[in-house]
Amino acid sequence: MLEPKKLKYRKQHRRRGAFYGKATRGATLAFGSVGLKVQEVGELTARQIEAARRAMTHSVQRGGKIWIRVFPHTPVTRKAAEVPMGAGKGSVEYYALVVKPGTIIFELDGLPEVAAREALRLAAHKLPVKTRIVTRLV
Repeated sequence: MLEPKKLKYRKQHRRRGAFYGKATRGATLAFGSVGLKVQEVGELTARQIEAARRAMTHSVQRGGKIWIRVFPHTPVTRKAAEVPMGAGKGSVEYYALVVKPGTIIFELDGLPEVAAREALRLAAHKLPVKTRIVTRLV
């Protein structure tokens, strides 16, 4: 699963104030010819990205090339069940990132468009945000 190799600080604030606006970067296809674009603000976890990647990889069966355009940098902490308030911040449970409308998550190339669309459709089912399949204008 995706996880930073090294962090300056083990625990961070979640940046929940970033849940508005549109993507200013990473909003156009850069590598592949078909991509999966986010339509709403949301938070993706490393597990969700990995599940979508596996669904795509399984669908394309050693064909084409896949690019993952996002990375979960933010550690999300959680306190254990039934632990009283206080006594500090919980331990890191998983890593996540905030995606905004327009962000391209995955790109595919080297496949017929029908197969690429099907792979991205399967990946979209694994994600908690609305997405759209976009293609490069030729």
